[in-house]
Parts: sequence; C-alpha cells; structure tokens
Amino acid sequence: MRLLGAVLAGGRATRFGSDKALAALGGRALIDHAIASLTPFCETIVVVGRATAPVPCIPDLPRPDLGPLGGIAGALAYAADHGFDAVLTTACDTPFLPDEVIAALRAAAPAYAAEAPTVGLWPTPLGEPLLAHLRADQPRAIRRWADSVGATAVLPGVVLSNINTPADLTDLSSSRP
Repeated sequence: MRLLGAVLAGGRATRFGSDKALAALGGRALIDHAIASLTPFCETIVVVGRATAPVPCIPDLPRPDLGPLGGIAGALAYAADHGFDAVLTTACDTPFLPDEVIAALRAAAPAYAAEAPTVGLWPTPLGEPLLAHLRADQPRAIRRWADSVGATAVLPGVVLSNINTPADLTDLSSSRP
C-alpha cells in the first residue's frame, strides 16, 4: 500500500497565541516532530495548510479555514493525483505517534485515533465524498464525518500527546527525557 503522510498544519493556533507549528520541543519545532513521526510509515510526506515547511506544502480543500477536514481533503486530493492508496494524517501539534497506533489504524482502515481524530488512515477514494461533504457545508467535525463513511475509532482511552496551549508544551517538555 502506497501511503502518503500528511501533517495538518492549517490552524490558527488561537489557544496557543503564536505559530504552534514552529514552537520548540526538545530543541526541534513541533512540525518537525510530526513529520518525523510519519516518516517511518510513509513513502512521501506533505504539510497541508501552510505556505512553508521542510517538505512540500499543499492547500486545504476546497478552501482554507475549514478545519482539519479541509486538510484531510487536500491530502486525499494530492494522494489521488499522485497514485497513493491512502493518507496517514497527524496534526502539527501531535508530535509523537506510537507504533501501536499506526498498527491499529492499518488494521482497521478507514480509521482514526479515538482520542485524537486528526490521526487517521484514510483510503484515497474517500477524497471525493469528503469534498462533497465540505462543499455542502456539512458539519466539520472529523468524528462525525468519519462515522458517516464507516471509519473505525481505534484505541479508545489511548491519549496521544497534543499541544494546544503553551502550558501543554511546558508539561510535555518537562515529562520527556
């Protein structure tokens, strides 16, 4: 299976107060951690919703400011245009993906992490239905859309590191060696 890795990075970071993707954790930007978390599993990595990154950047679809679903739609369109079978997504504020999460996603695709729905494995054919959903101005909650297409929520209760505020970053920095 050809997997495209996609880091969702189009958010406004209003709770964080600055460009969250560039915030440092252990001397590296959060976006670099997210890219590294996908690299062992994916042939190619892209960043969705940003103008600059250390890997190719692609736009949200069908337009910016649709939240993570717009990022997933952009990644699925890119995947379809470039011959990928599926997209493995994470958010720029989710710096680490345990192997057990990837294994569970692969076993259940389409699937998403129950406690972090930006982390998911989305077969490329879901791109057109997602674009139709967004163009029809349907609710933009990942879980709601994912449930509507039969995606499985995997590993309920397994909480992934997620940075929403400067305090979250401080807490994660102090808890990691």
